[in-house]
Amino acid sequence: MVFPVFELLILMGLAGLPGWFLGDALGACLAALLAVCVYALVLAWRVDRFDRWLSAPSLRQDPPWQGVWREMSQRVQRMLRQQEKRVATHEKRLQDFLSAIQASPNGVILLDDEARIEWCNDTAAAHLGLDAMKDRMQHIVHLVRDPVFSRYFSQGNHASDVIIEGRSSSSVSAQKLSVQLHAYGDRRALLLTRDITAVAQAEAMRRDFVANVSHEIRTPLTVLSGFVETLQTLPLDEQERVRYLNLMAVQSDRMQDLVADLLTLSQLEGSSPPGMHQQVVLPQLMAQVESDARALSALMGGLDATQAQSIVFDPSPEWAFLGSKSELQSALSNLVSNAVRYTPLGGSIHARWSRQADQCIFAVTDTGPGIAPEHLPRLSERFYRVDRSRSRETGGTGLGLAIAKHVAQRHGGELRIESQVGQGSTFMLVFPASRCVSIDDASES
Repeated sequence: MVFPVFELLILMGLAGLPGWFLGDALGACLAALLAVCVYALVLAWRVDRFDRWLSAPSLRQDPPWQGVWREMSQRVQRMLRQQEKRVATHEKRLQDFLSAIQASPNGVILLDDEARIEWCNDTAAAHLGLDAMKDRMQHIVHLVRDPVFSRYFSQGNHASDVIIEGRSSSSVSAQKLSVQLHAYGDRRALLLTRDITAVAQAEAMRRDFVANVSHEIRTPLTVLSGFVETLQTLPLDEQERVRYLNLMAVQSDRMQDLVADLLTLSQLEGSSPPGMHQQVVLPQLMAQVESDARALSALMGGLDATQAQSIVFDPSPEWAFLGSKSELQSALSNLVSNAVRYTPLGGSIHARWSRQADQCIFAVTDTGPGIAPEHLPRLSERFYRVDRSRSRETGGTGLGLAIAKHVAQRHGGELRIESQVGQGSTFMLVFPASRCVSIDDASES
């Protein structure tokens, strides 16, 4: 602003000289005062024009003037650009931060000082059934109506989380959410949600596994202990002694089968998947599986041939299976033996291999009692039983389907189950087609 002062002094001097010659000192003063007034009017006009320029929606265009006013306008524009750059940087950081939270597998909700939703990511919206846009500035308790959450929210201590049911829960499966509040800022809160359904299921499976193993072992041990006590304390004739020893042998075999299946599962889970270098000739393997199935069926049917089960094995294709022979035989035998055990006398069992597109499939269909839909997702869990009393009669360990599923997965396939109550079931081992090659091709390689 130094230049306008000099400009005013020069103007006053230029106006005062003529005034001095015309009216001495008084004339000079009046002329200088007139110059000041004129300059003030011009300055006011320039200030008003500068003010209108500052009030414009955009200051991008350079003002149509020169001198100090142009310099001031350029400084304002430079400060504006710097401010816009800082705002853009902060905005980008904020968007990057929100994008990172959006990508989080956990739900995140930002609450204001009145517990209203300021922002939430898609995960939290899916967990709690919220609409990220429509539910903004709505009170969280009004939207999450779980009584457990309401009690947790109203209490003063939020040091630990609380478990509630998610909006994805259904009659078949229940979604479990871990929810916790964290205070931050000025009375604001951060609400975090985490899907712990898999963790809860794993914990339930662990408890069931321990309980079932204990029960499965305790039952034959109790029988053995009773028979041993009987043999030790009662005088028995030879026929009774042989009968008790036979029953003890049955219970001993039952425990051995259970331990063998547990060891098989442990080996399947702890070893690397089988490669493609081992070749299993399917016709030979299926002959053994069929022989075992007919022997088991005959044992269950006893001497009554009229009540025998109808067991049909389609001719095995001339394939060689690339994988582990012991694992494949265990999986096939478990599916077939399950069908034999659960199919009533007089029923039928049909086993077959087939190829569909890029898959080779082994399927076992029976005319057993069938399985209700709510049980199908859990059938391959260890010791899971649809009817425990019925399972005790069949003599299975409850691990057959778990073994079959693991074998299929280790060979790049899967276990599929189709069933209707009262109409029977179909159990399928689905493998990649690359696992099944013709015997001729296998011998050449």
